[in-house]
Amino acid sequence: MKVLQFAVVVVVFLGPSRFSPEAWAEATTSARPNILVILADDLGYGDLGCYGGSELKTPRIDAFAAAGLKLTDCYAAHPNCSPSRAGMMTGRTPFRVGIYNWIPMYSPMHVKRSEITVATLLRNSGYDTCHVGKWHLNGDFNMPTQSQPWDHGFNHWFSTQNNALPSHRNPNNFVRNGQPVGPLTGYSAQLVAAEGQAWLRSGRNTNQPFFMFACFHEPHEPIASAKQFTDLYPSDDPSYSAHHGNISQLDAGVGALLDCLEELKLAENTFVFVTSDNDPAITGIHPHGSAGPLRDRKGAIYDGGIRVPGIIRWPGHTRQGTTSAEPISGLDVLPTLCELAGAKLPNDRVLDGTSFLPALEGEKILRQRPLYWQFNRARADAKVAIRDGDWKLVASLNTPDPKPSGGIPAGEMQLIKMAALTNLPLYNLRSDIAEAIDVAADNEAMFIAMSATMRELYREVQSAARHWAKWEWPRYESKLIQWPIYWLNREKNK
Repeated sequence: MKVLQFAVVVVVFLGPSRFSPEAWAEATTSARPNILVILADDLGYGDLGCYGGSELKTPRIDAFAAAGLKLTDCYAAHPNCSPSRAGMMTGRTPFRVGIYNWIPMYSPMHVKRSEITVATLLRNSGYDTCHVGKWHLNGDFNMPTQSQPWDHGFNHWFSTQNNALPSHRNPNNFVRNGQPVGPLTGYSAQLVAAEGQAWLRSGRNTNQPFFMFACFHEPHEPIASAKQFTDLYPSDDPSYSAHHGNISQLDAGVGALLDCLEELKLAENTFVFVTSDNDPAITGIHPHGSAGPLRDRKGAIYDGGIRVPGIIRWPGHTRQGTTSAEPISGLDVLPTLCELAGAKLPNDRVLDGTSFLPALEGEKILRQRPLYWQFNRARADAKVAIRDGDWKLVASLNTPDPKPSGGIPAGEMQLIKMAALTNLPLYNLRSDIAEAIDVAADNEAMFIAMSATMRELYREVQSAARHWAKWEWPRYESKLIQWPIYWLNREKNK
């Protein structure tokens, strides 16, 4: 057992992974760790120096990894931005939440008020809470017709619906606590980090532990990078300099938040998790991200779409320069942070994640169910996947691919509800990280067992997938009731 000594108040206690939630909740407020989750947007598994990237300069994140625990098998909840964030916030496979694709502005698809997020659970257990950056969990952003960040647990928010627009440079679409901010000067990473720093210094309740969810826009398109960062990557291809400079710009923003923790003497009692919502987009405009040795890219169920950087630092619990190959998912964030905070998990719904605190001590995570992904719009034939230990099984669907779009077009739910699994190759990720060799024929018992598990999980998730009813398309979700709630929240958070 480890004994912790904090900078301001000295408290002796057993590590939280050995505590029941009830006992942990009884610890003094100063004993419960602060929590900072930093989420990048489209940052690839191979983009960081600490993950083998040789081209990019990411000194702050690389130094952070050297001071903490690097996860080699960290996964996003989904290969696409909105579902990935929904899974992280709720601990539930995004299909259960009704988030099937990235959410365009004015889409009826959103994380409903009936969902319980990690921010709500932490706020209810005594944490002050803050969201800065990309939200992307609703279509009616900053409107009373759908739930907003304050409805999902955030006391303070400085957010955009999706991307910083018109680009990362001088964005004009940020909203602070319901009030549009208007045109800003600077770059998104700088602005998001500055808001986070201001809240840490003077906006939070210092008598409470805090939870901050810092969601950077970089390196998602439309990209704009400051000259100090593009100059790091001289090239005849301006998109190369812009993309790589954008990741160095992200790196500086992450460093600014970490510096603020040190400045305020909060670092020793803050659990920090840095990760990405999915792997690199690698588009025609910016074809420069890297998934390293992994197969495919953003939008794929193969590991090149879902295995992402994941780095944890929690002084006294993580050791400098260590690595873990234990598979961890964005779905695990909610149960993990609730265990840290002593917050009780909701018992009226299925949670697909499991606390990953055992991995901090080199132990196995005992899962009730294997890791599961589903994306009916996945860019390759594989649309569904499960991972159990070193084994990964993927499956195709017997329905035609929908036309490219965001949101959930009318009629698509019929395809989701009728699709059946087909063509199930099996991979051993420990010996075949690129998912190149189907070993089902040589591992018949494993294939039969995992196929049965996948089919059972698929039927369960397919049945639970909510249908966005026709009356919700005009976005009238209890409009007469929600208008007063919206304005009360807006006035309260001015």
